[in-house]
Amino acid sequence: MFYRKIIPTDDGSSTIFIPEWNESYHSRHGAIQEAYHVFIKNGLDLIQHENEVSILEIGFGTGLNSLITLCESIRRNLKINYSGIEKYPVLKDEFSILNYPKSLKEFNAELNFSENELIQFYNELMKADWEKEISISPEFNLTKIQADFLDYEFTENQFDLIYFDAFGARVQPELWTEILFEKLFKSLKSGGVLTTYSAKGSVRRALIAVGFQVEKTPGPPGKREMLVARK
Repeated sequence: MFYRKIIPTDDGSSTIFIPEWNESYHSRHGAIQEAYHVFIKNGLDLIQHENEVSILEIGFGTGLNSLITLCESIRRNLKINYSGIEKYPVLKDEFSILNYPKSLKEFNAELNFSENELIQFYNELMKADWEKEISISPEFNLTKIQADFLDYEFTENQFDLIYFDAFGARVQPELWTEILFEKLFKSLKSGGVLTTYSAKGSVRRALIAVGFQVEKTPGPPGKREMLVARK
């Protein structure tokens, strides 16, 4: 894997940057702002559910999206089964200096967790064994899978919601094609949602081609639009 370094983003939260690609794991306009906007407001908030939701994250990465979703599961008293796929896991000496617990508490004053509780949550998520279902809280089960997205065989009709958070099409165009989107479409339950920060025309067309109903919606800070796709 390429050299990676920690950099700040505009909302005070940090992210990982790959100089060789000139690509960061999150928006440099604000990692936490982007995660809430794309994956909670335009993802979790859209799901019709009784008391349980199954989520797949394409690109587990820094664990930020899972941390925010864990907090939401406890706050809403909502059972979430969360699966995250990642080919190149973030290392301990990287995630140990990412400032998400502190920044999350500062960003969302309504969070009913102390900074120490958020640190504990984050460490449990990042240190959890791979290829095992781990109970992080009574409301939140985590399964981390180390695999290539394109090679992995997804179970059909398993997920209510997909966080599509792969690196951008500029650096990894093979991840934004009908081949992967068709597999993800089949893995969603009827009425399921795929949400992504991208609004590229080629991505929208590929999603439509495999059967999704796709809507452009306002993006997070620094991005005019993003996509929400429904099965």
